[in-house]
Amino acid sequence: MKRSVSLVISICFVLSLFLLSACAGEESSGGEGGKEGGKPITLYSPETPELSKELAAKYEELYGTKVNVNYAGTNVLVNKMMAEKGNPQADVWYGGGGILPFEAAVDKDIITSYIPESAKDWEVVENGIKVKHQDGYYVGAEMFVLGFAYNTELVSEEEAPKTWEDLLDPKWKGKIQFPNPAASGTATLMVLSYMMQHGEEVGWEYFQKLKDQANSIPDSGSGPTKGAAMGEAHIAVGFDFMAYEHQANGETVDFIVPEKTPILVNPVTLVKDGPNPEGGKKFMDFMLGKDAQQILADWYHIPINPEVESKTPLSLDKIKEHAVDLDIDWVNENYDRIRDEWKTKIQ
Repeated sequence: MKRSVSLVISICFVLSLFLLSACAGEESSGGEGGKEGGKPITLYSPETPELSKELAAKYEELYGTKVNVNYAGTNVLVNKMMAEKGNPQADVWYGGGGILPFEAAVDKDIITSYIPESAKDWEVVENGIKVKHQDGYYVGAEMFVLGFAYNTELVSEEEAPKTWEDLLDPKWKGKIQFPNPAASGTATLMVLSYMMQHGEEVGWEYFQKLKDQANSIPDSGSGPTKGAAMGEAHIAVGFDFMAYEHQANGETVDFIVPEKTPILVNPVTLVKDGPNPEGGKKFMDFMLGKDAQQILADWYHIPINPEVESKTPLSLDKIKEHAVDLDIDWVNENYDRIRDEWKTKIQ
């Protein structure tokens, strides 16, 4: 009998240890973003793969949750999300050369509303720049400025163009590169912005003249800036960070902010019906925090968090007076049409 009682006690002891271990295991697994892990997060991003991977690694370091990065061009990722609407694979989408693809994604019904607590009090438009969607479908993570990179060995700061009209100066004939609006969202933004300010008739005349000034019109948005850094062009149209990345690598290139030019936030958003919505929300929170914002600054992007200092000469205070007012509704209505017309009117 004593052996039976002893055996029962031993079994109960073993079972209690098992239950304690199981409870501890549940606690250690944590929720999304818990220090000990959680359900993996899937990030779709067209931004520089090394940048996106660095952001993912920092999140994993801080919260112990795996972030799987899927890299492709913006249009490819948008088409992928459209194809996956019945069974979404991504939780969060970061980046796309500004807000235009995200505005279009609202109508495509592939993203959903979420605004991190730190951005709840932001106005939709601040300093003439739309920093978040009016219904919460995206929030800006950083600022992009469209302007002119120039090779400092070939062009002085004084003679570098200061307005979009300056690009038509005969002295730049055969010395300019800009991206192809039929392929590049960066260049489409350039075209739409100019036409909103001056009208389509004047706009088409301007871009025919600009085409005649160019020695190359690459499909890639970053291609012209690379061309200027290599001395293949004197002047290139592109985003600010492209020039400053080359400059940081020791290449002879600098950047001019035109008098009036598109200035956009580059957003982050929650994918509709993604497999891990809570993880996606926590990653969006992270993107506006100091750790992620410092990474963006280290990549020469202009952080939107005022507590993080830009590593470039640019900041919100310095660029806001250059911002041109963008009619987002007009952009959404005419985006595809203008890109198609470029192929027949200019090319």
